[in-house]
This record gives sequence, structure tokens and C-alpha cells, in this order.
Amino acid sequence: MDYFSTRGASERVSSAEAILQGLASDGGLFVPNAFPQMTRSEIAALAPLSYEERAVGILRLFLTDYTDEELRGCVERAYGHTFDDARRAPVRAVGELEMLELWHGPTSAFKDMALQLLPQLMSAARAKEGERDTILILVATSGDTGKAALEGFADADGIEIMVFYPDGGVSPVQRLQMVTQTGANVSVTAVRGNFDDAQRGVKEIFGDAETVKRLAALHTKLSSANSINWGRLVPQIVYYFSAYADLLKEGKITAGDAVNFTVPTGNFGNILAGYYAKRMGLPVGKLVCASNANNVLTEFLQTGIYDRRRSFYQTLSPSMDILVSSNLERLLYHLTEDTAQVAAWMKELAETGQYDARRLLPVLNENFWAAFADDRATEEEIRAVYACTKYTVDPHTAVAYRAAESYRRTTGDKRPMIVLSTASPYKFAASVLRALGEDAETLDAFAQMERLQSLSRMDIPPRLAALRTMPVLHDGICARAEMRDAVLAFAGRNRQEKRNEQ
Repeated sequence: MDYFSTRGASERVSSAEAILQGLASDGGLFVPNAFPQMTRSEIAALAPLSYEERAVGILRLFLTDYTDEELRGCVERAYGHTFDDARRAPVRAVGELEMLELWHGPTSAFKDMALQLLPQLMSAARAKEGERDTILILVATSGDTGKAALEGFADADGIEIMVFYPDGGVSPVQRLQMVTQTGANVSVTAVRGNFDDAQRGVKEIFGDAETVKRLAALHTKLSSANSINWGRLVPQIVYYFSAYADLLKEGKITAGDAVNFTVPTGNFGNILAGYYAKRMGLPVGKLVCASNANNVLTEFLQTGIYDRRRSFYQTLSPSMDILVSSNLERLLYHLTEDTAQVAAWMKELAETGQYDARRLLPVLNENFWAAFADDRATEEEIRAVYACTKYTVDPHTAVAYRAAESYRRTTGDKRPMIVLSTASPYKFAASVLRALGEDAETLDAFAQMERLQSLSRMDIPPRLAALRTMPVLHDGICARAEMRDAVLAFAGRNRQEKRNEQ
């Protein structure tokens, strides 16, 4: 299967090349030239399989230049030993809804589902393509992507990773997870500003010919672990099929029954994976997009107008504190199949902060429904879910649960609803405790986790508890305008160290 840019560049690349390159040469995102199809019987056949077996079956449809042996090896290394649940992404009934728990990986967030696999796919791609230069992964994170990427790429051969996060814009636990990261090939830097500043800085570095030239002189090539990279998006398609297969296995649905999914959404990659699954033949009714107070996506899906010119809020659900949702560009292409139009919209967004795609409203309404919850509503939902079920949800999951309930109440749609739970509540213990009426402000992050454990049915993830005694290894901070120099300094320092070792 070939991949090409959403913005019309003439290049056609293999999946391995797309994963290594990250962004297309014109700044667009790589998309596949077709949607492979799964029949009803093929989907039903997933039910008795393990998550790893399901993953190989889905991935082989898109990653056609990888052998089955390569894919099995990548999948086993990604999921075989680092998850605390043998099902990897279990589905649990919570009230009247189904909860897809995506946080059983090493960093207790859904990003592990992709970022444990991406390094394996990238290493295999590097070997397949005969790449000798060092691959430098640049990541802008609103919280979870950074740690998951660091965990996945730490000490990977021939690959380095540099993560930028908004100073003061992630939770204390998220920050500790990143700044304590070990590995000779990793760097973590705070950026003065919000996530969009960090993301814009990374995109500017990718698009700066002089920086690319200077890195080339250091035998270094840039790539990305954000969801703009196809290797980040394709593993996420798997858990939509897996959740459906689990409901089949439990007898809650029969093959062909449609289900709905509600997804807490910031950069649009997670819910876009659900759209891909639907286009492949998975019986999906509605994809409910759940946003926090930074509700630019809710407005777009309801009006067809994307407008980032609004106040930015730091919320209880920081991984969704985003005003420029990069993966929406892929959806725009798939709905229009018009690269010139997509390029024009992206140019307009960069120059004016908005674009008008109202002509897409009928097809948007056919596939998506949208709602948002501010912090007050998020806290109310955490309390309500706990009161009814004794199940604790993190703020991102609470936003989604509330949107799911709102969709069912508003539309009367009683089809099974699967809510994507994207983080362990222990990553946001202070917010969850406050919502539950607990006075935990005087407690440190670890005492807060212990207090939450006394209320929750869940154990504290061991890797979060271990942060208490881990030393801070990364304390860098810079302005957005200084990110380029930080990248060049990191690459240059590492090349010098390698020369010294030789």
C-alpha cells in the first residue's frame, strides 16, 4: 500500500518510509491510498484471538511492506511484557456504558497502545530502508504522549528523542514521569507557553530548511512520534476492532450490530482511528467527540467552521488542552479527496486562524456527534460515576463519559456505547480527589495516590509509585523561539559524544 500527502506533494512512499519520515515533504500528513476492508465474518473471527493476534491481523492490511514475521515480532515486543492486564485493552461495563480501558501500559495512558509499538515499527523500518543516519524524534506533548514516547524510544539503537512540554501545562505526575526519564538518547525540555506553542515550534523546525541542512551535516534526520506520524495512528485502529470483538465474545452483541464510541479528543488522532475502523467495515454508528473547555472541535463538528482564535484554558484534562488539532487534516482529505482544498484550508488556518468547511457538514453529521464539558461539569461527572458505580475515572475519561450520556439522552440512540478511557485516575489523583470531596491539597502527589487507593478498587500502578524516589534528570526550559537551538545543541552534543567513544 502506498502513502501520499494530504496537501498534494507528488511523492508516493511505502509504509516504512512514511513511518520514518513522519511528515510529508510539503508539510502535509501521510494517508493511505485506500481503506482495506474487513468482512463481517473476518471481524467475528477476531473474537477468540488475543490482542496481539488481532493487532497483527489489522496492521498487515496497512503495513503491506512488513512481513507477518516482522509484524508479529514488533507486536510481541510492544505488548508482551509491559502491560499489567493480559487483555491489554480490556472492556469493562460501567453503569449502562462499556469502558475501554486503554491505560494498562507502562505509562498508565492510552498513548502506550501506539507508542510501545511505534519504536518497534520504526526500528524495523530503519533496517528495511538501510538507513544509516540517526533518526531524531521530535515530540510536542500536552502530557501523555511525551512520557509514552520517551518510554518507548529510550536507548533505541540509532534513534534519539527530544520531548517539549508546556511549562506548567501538564499535571505534576505527568511532569515527573518525563523529567525522571532515563536513557542516553533522550532529552526533555519545558517550553514557556501552552501546548500549541510547543507544537508550532516543532512544526517550524520540521519546515526549516536550514535546520534540516545543519542536522544532515550531523548525520541526523528528523521524524515524529506525535499522532501526525502514520506509525502512531495505525496501532490505534486496532483497539476499536478489539473492543468490538470483546463485546462479541461476551455475547453482548452479534456480528453486524452497530456500536457507538465516545472519545475524549484533543489532537483528533484517537477518534480519527475510529473513523478509519468504520471506513474499513467495522459496524460503527456514531463517533462522539468529547472536548473540554477548549472546545474548538465541538464547534467545528457542529458548525463546519474551524476557529482557533479563542481563549486558551488550562483545564483538569490537560492532554486535551489543544486549539490546533493536527489530525483533523487527515479527515478533511478523506471527506474531500481534494489535496488542493486541504492545502488551502491549512494555509488559511496558519495565516488567519480559521477556515470554513461548512460544505462538509452533512457528512460530518453522518459520522460524528460532539459535546464538551468544562471543569465544573468534569468534576460533577467524576462524582456521579463514582456514586453510581464506585468506579473512579480520570478527568479526560469523565469528559467522555458525560458526552456519551448527553448523546444518548439527546438522540435516544440505545445502541451499545463504548467510552474510551484514556488514563489511569492515579495520573490525576489531586483532581479526582477534589471532585470526590476529599481534602487532599496539603498532600503531595504520592500521598494523594494512596488516598485515592483507599477509595478506589484499583491498585496504584507500580511505575507511578516508583516516581517518588526517582531523581530529576531533565530541567531545561526555553521559549518557543529557542527550540531550534535546543534541538541543534542536543544533536551536536550527542554526535560529539559518539565521536569521543570511537
